[in-house]
Amino acid sequence: MNSPKHILVVDDEADLVELVSYNLKKEGFIVDSASDGEAALSKIKKDKYSLIILDLMLPGIQGIELCRILRNDSKTANLPIIMLTAKGEEVDRILGLEIGADDYVTKPFSPRELVARVKAVLRRTIEKPVTEKILKIGDLEIDRESYIVSKKDKPVKLSATEFKLLLYLAERKGKVFSRDQLLDAIWRDEAFVEPRTVDVHIRRLRSGIEEDPACPKYIKTMRGIGYFFNGK
Repeated sequence: MNSPKHILVVDDEADLVELVSYNLKKEGFIVDSASDGEAALSKIKKDKYSLIILDLMLPGIQGIELCRILRNDSKTANLPIIMLTAKGEEVDRILGLEIGADDYVTKPFSPRELVARVKAVLRRTIEKPVTEKILKIGDLEIDRESYIVSKKDKPVKLSATEFKLLLYLAERKGKVFSRDQLLDAIWRDEAFVEPRTVDVHIRRLRSGIEEDPACPKYIKTMRGIGYFFNGK
C-alpha cells in the first residue's frame, strides 16, 4: 500500500490555506503549511515533501525566488512545485514555468481543480520505470529511478516535469512529436495546460543539456511539426 503523500502549502492567506488543506486532506494527503518564504524554506530543509503548492507573492522571500532556491539545490531540484498567483498575465505564467515550476494555477480557482492538478503532477513524477535504470545517449546519462540527469558526469538541474519530458523524447529518439502529442503524453488529462507550456519546457531543457541551446544537438525542432530527440 502506498504511503500518503506529504504536501506543503505556502501562502499568506489563512482562509485559502485552510480551504486548500481541507480539500487535500479529504483526498488522503498529509498537509503542512507556511505563511512566508522563510518559514517554508525552513520546513523544506527539515521534512521531506512530495509536492509544494507555492504562492507567487509572499512576505519575505517571494515565491519566484523560493522556487529558484529550490531548483538550485540538488536535494530539492526535482521537488514538484505548483505555483499560485492572482496574476493571470501570460508573462507571469511563463516566468514561473521558466524558473522551474511544474504547473501554474491562477487565483481564484476551485479546490477541485487544484486537487486535480496536484494528482496529475504527482502521477507524472512518480511513475515507475519499466526498463533499465540508466539511459545513456552521447554525453548524457538519464537515471530513471533517481530522476537525475548528468552531462559529462556533471548533474543537470531539471524540474520533475522537464525530466519526464526529456526521458519521453530520449526513449523515442528520432520520432517527431507535435505540441499536442507531448501535452497528451506528459500532461495527460490536464485541461488547463496550454501548448505554449511545451515550448517553455523545451527551452529550459535545451539550456540545461545543450552546449549551444540556439543550435541544439539533442532536442531538435522539426519546423511546422514539433520536436524530436536526436540520438546520433
